[in-house]
Amino acid sequence: MTSRIQKLTPLVANQIAAGEVIERPSSIIKELLENSLDAGATKIEFDIEQGGMRLIRVRDSGSGIHPDDLVLALSRHATSKIQNMDDLEKIMTLGFRGEALASIASVSRLTLSSAVESQSGWQVSVHGNEQSAQLEPAAHPQGTTVEVRDLFFNTPARRKFLRTEKTEFDHIDEVIKRVALCHFHVNFTVKHNEKLIRQYRAATSEAEKIQRLSDACGVPFADNALKIEAQATGLRLWGWIASPTFSRSQPDLQYFYVNGRTVKDKVVSHAVRHAYHDVMYQDRHPAFVLFLEIDPSQVDVNVHPAKHEVRFRESRLVHDFICRSLQEVLADIRPGQSVPPTAISATQSERQQPIEPVREYTRGPTSQKPSGNYHVTPRQTPLPLKMQEQMVVYNQLHTEQEVPKEIACELGYALAQLQGIYILAENTNGLVLVDMHAAHERVLYEQLKKSFQDQALISQPLLVPLTMQLSEREVNCVEQYANVFESLGLKITRMSQDSIAIREVPELLREGNIDPLIRDMIADLIEHEQSVRLDERIHHILGTMACHSAVRSQRKLTVPEMNALLRAMEKTDHSGQCNHGRPTWMQLSMQELDKLFLRGR
Repeated sequence: MTSRIQKLTPLVANQIAAGEVIERPSSIIKELLENSLDAGATKIEFDIEQGGMRLIRVRDSGSGIHPDDLVLALSRHATSKIQNMDDLEKIMTLGFRGEALASIASVSRLTLSSAVESQSGWQVSVHGNEQSAQLEPAAHPQGTTVEVRDLFFNTPARRKFLRTEKTEFDHIDEVIKRVALCHFHVNFTVKHNEKLIRQYRAATSEAEKIQRLSDACGVPFADNALKIEAQATGLRLWGWIASPTFSRSQPDLQYFYVNGRTVKDKVVSHAVRHAYHDVMYQDRHPAFVLFLEIDPSQVDVNVHPAKHEVRFRESRLVHDFICRSLQEVLADIRPGQSVPPTAISATQSERQQPIEPVREYTRGPTSQKPSGNYHVTPRQTPLPLKMQEQMVVYNQLHTEQEVPKEIACELGYALAQLQGIYILAENTNGLVLVDMHAAHERVLYEQLKKSFQDQALISQPLLVPLTMQLSEREVNCVEQYANVFESLGLKITRMSQDSIAIREVPELLREGNIDPLIRDMIADLIEHEQSVRLDERIHHILGTMACHSAVRSQRKLTVPEMNALLRAMEKTDHSGQCNHGRPTWMQLSMQELDKLFLRGR
């Protein structure tokens, strides 16, 4: 016999909602943090005990909650942030559903205390199963305090899924760090088991922001960060990206914000990966802290229970804007504009406070880059890096006893070659070390890319068309994006409901296995409405050609040839790293050399 339909009690409904919103103690921190920031708080304090399982107390200096609204605030779908359907189209607050407090109260012992300006404080308490809450006066300054005790005390099955105290606190620490990286004007204080663990002081100046960046992401990230500022119609992207030589084995240092909300989005991830694809190993991950500002009506934040994901109305536009902006920053890194990795890193105690701001990059109209009057061909004949104009300068400089600093180049001038592998050069800062193979590989690769782009894709007809069996959805995708495939040198026709015929392929891929490439491209088009697989495959081939054509170890170079390579690096995109993301050069300053030899002590 089937059960009759009946309405769930408020308690059961709240616990179901809590299962979507409250996964662990860090989920509570996130929800309460959003409420505090929406209330305009500039100071937020956290008191945590036993990883949040025993106590979570969040105290803020926000506008507070009116006494008449305290009990109502614990009800489901009670909020001051939206009122009608139109408000959902342009959400600017972090919270808006009115579910957090009700969900938290249903699985804990919760006390809510608050006071608005020029009024005394009041508080209300709810203990899980209670159906009503009593309002009581309480001494409280302006702002709000939410105290959550004994999380999941009435749902022991959920409590069993919690991890160790340290693990749960680490999740809490990460949530607070993510928010602190976005809201620089707010002071955050974190205590665990009555011990001060973290304090992010309010940051207003650029130096203070870099200090917070260093505190949250680590000193190495701040040392290798480039500031980006890019704008387009209705879009603004700013923040910091790490140079390709500072890569990670995991995507654990990637923070992206949309209108102040931390999100993980497939469109964004795809755009960033493509921007870095030819300057980093495929199994490495870039590091970044980026902020996207966009018209709220162009982004839907109401697509995930925990609000971790968003949906862009013009996802292709956003993708291309992010990718293009990052590519221009990475391409414009030149010797002297970026700080290469050094052999000696200053410790935190040796740093001057405040930390110097990282290098800035403001995207503007694209300027014509000097092309240089040299040409590199992909073969291992005598090193084709002779530039007569540079050699005249070099010869003039070496007729003097000293190199005049006012005309010295960023990478300096060659002194010698070490073990047939490294070039030793002197510049105004000290000693420059260059990996000649990696540097020449990058120069060749960028020239091959430019040559390939200028000539466009040349298609090669297949003597026998390649037939592929696909699903009907995949074949429909091929037809829908036929112009995309044709622009990439792929001529594909539909054979039947579930098969296609590939009749032409790019000449560079005529010997390659095209089947998996086509399948991956179709999957990308279905998921992202675009694909960079073919571009990446061709760039991989060009990179291999550059690697095999670059000057090899033990190759003896003349001083003019070494100087020609240095001048080429100064004019080449991405010259700070090879095609695989390894550094091509590093600087040892005079101060670092003096420290090595204990000079001045």
